Amino acid sequence: MCGIIGYTGNKDVTEMLLDTLEMLEYRGYDSAGIAVSDTDGKIRIVKCAGRVKELRHLFGSSQINGNSGMGHTRWATHGGVTDQNAHPHRYGHITLIHNGIIENYRELKEKYQLQDMLNSETDTEIVAGVINHFYNGDPLDAIRKSVVKLKGTFALVIMFDDFPDTIFAIRNVSPIVVSSSNEGNVLASDVAAVCQFSKEYFVLPELHTIVMNRECVLLYDLSGECVEPDILTADWELGQNGKGGFPFYMEKEIMEQPEVIQKTIEGRIVNGLPFFSKDEVTDEILKECNRICVVACGTAMHAGLVGQVLAQSVLGIHMDVELASEFMYADPVIDDQTLVIAISQSGETIDTLEALKYAKRAGAKTLSIINVRGASIARESDYVIYTYAGPEVAVASTKAYTTQLSVLYLLTARMALVRGVLNEGEVRTFISELQRTPEMVDQVLQKRDQIHKMARRVLDARDTFMIGRGLDYSILLEGSLKLKEISYIHSEAYASGELKHGTIALITDKTPVVAMVTQSRLKDKEMSNIREVCSRGAKVMLFTRESFQISGMDEWSEVFELPDMQDLFMVLPASVALQLFAYYVSADKGYDVDKPRNLAKVVTVE
Repeated sequence: MCGIIGYTGNKDVTEMLLDTLEMLEYRGYDSAGIAVSDTDGKIRIVKCAGRVKELRHLFGSSQINGNSGMGHTRWATHGGVTDQNAHPHRYGHITLIHNGIIENYRELKEKYQLQDMLNSETDTEIVAGVINHFYNGDPLDAIRKSVVKLKGTFALVIMFDDFPDTIFAIRNVSPIVVSSSNEGNVLASDVAAVCQFSKEYFVLPELHTIVMNRECVLLYDLSGECVEPDILTADWELGQNGKGGFPFYMEKEIMEQPEVIQKTIEGRIVNGLPFFSKDEVTDEILKECNRICVVACGTAMHAGLVGQVLAQSVLGIHMDVELASEFMYADPVIDDQTLVIAISQSGETIDTLEALKYAKRAGAKTLSIINVRGASIARESDYVIYTYAGPEVAVASTKAYTTQLSVLYLLTARMALVRGVLNEGEVRTFISELQRTPEMVDQVLQKRDQIHKMARRVLDARDTFMIGRGLDYSILLEGSLKLKEISYIHSEAYASGELKHGTIALITDKTPVVAMVTQSRLKDKEMSNIREVCSRGAKVMLFTRESFQISGMDEWSEVFELPDMQDLFMVLPASVALQLFAYYVSADKGYDVDKPRNLAKVVTVE
């Protein structure tokens, strides 16, 4: 949470900071601010509550001239959404921005007697006060002495009055990445922000300090020794972050799914069989585990639920899917025979990271499925499989989800082969169907106008229910999340066989119902459940397969026919259809689809 950018080089910094903050706004958009070292060497701060566009308006036709500065877009944790609580914060000689939460801020405030000079309600300003307390002209010494006093997570970017053209940064858990180019040196909370300069970057190691000016970037450990960073290369193209002519990033990212699914699977299929040799994932880890546990949050957790069906139906192996935020507190039963799979788009989700660390301490083997190279979860994992979704800017995840699913299908196939559950011919058949996915997803996208028409049926709804069985239920959990997070319509997914056990009491003629029917063996039972809600007057929007012969089609308010795949693979085209459904509801209601209220893309605080 919170977007951070720091730059020093030969570009005019004000416009660059504002442009980059707009790109990073998916990480938080309660307030925004910048600090710039002007041509006189004075650090000037401009900040306000609201979006970056409000911050930009404060400059009017003028700006602060300078070549070094930092910016921040906030997702509020400590203190309300006010101008005073916006970052950067200044205390004495220190100007500072912060991502994370300082747990002992009250004790620090009292110990260093900071209360009389505080202008905000934030823990961040207290950190600036602590650094100012220790500052005696040596920035590195002040930073080292201060951070050992902090409890919690933090990414700190700091400017000192005495060194106005130099930017310092240090972190614990919360991410910072750093890149250099001919145009200057840049740090940010997200790879997408630095890749506008160079595809090469490094992740700031925890409790290491960078000293960055226009000439160089130096990296120091806590003992003061200068160390060399590990350089990584981003796997997406420079400039790939734009909207590409679409009104919202979410629509662009939905439309990119055939391409990114293809990219994710193609390099891992050799002669029709799945291989993870390039990922350095050994067959032993897939063969020797006797159970699997997925830890994830939100959309990634829903991907895990699909993986659970695959593991149990194809492999016959037990898989638990755990909410990462609850994992450590539920006394999980894991050991050295457990494979723990962490799923996260950013690789920085704090709950998933902490769950992964807990699993490692318990002796489990760990594998992560993430989208960002060098992320915290990747570094903590024994093995990593990267998706190739590219930068995902919209808060509501789409292409990250379907590429995570694609990896789970590949993993299932490889495990089935090495464990002897399926022979090579059967695995080739499975993979052949997976390879059809990009085309089937594209067919859904080509009929998106039909889904747009369906979406208009729920614009005025207060409540919506989604019903299905088996894999359809797993799909609808994600579809329901999409609808509620971007359209603010209360939406709940239910296993349709459970309706009679209470939920059907909520069904009226004013309750739109989305029904998913894609599973052959469950079709008749699902249709019976749907007719139960129809008999209560509900308006039903039905997503089903082209090959299913559904009688009484005039009973449904709207019907969308999905392209045919084998039952296990219907998840992918069906999920894309539900993404479009939620997108059109939100867009037609006039909301900011990419930035739903109260949400941020990357959750780095517990």
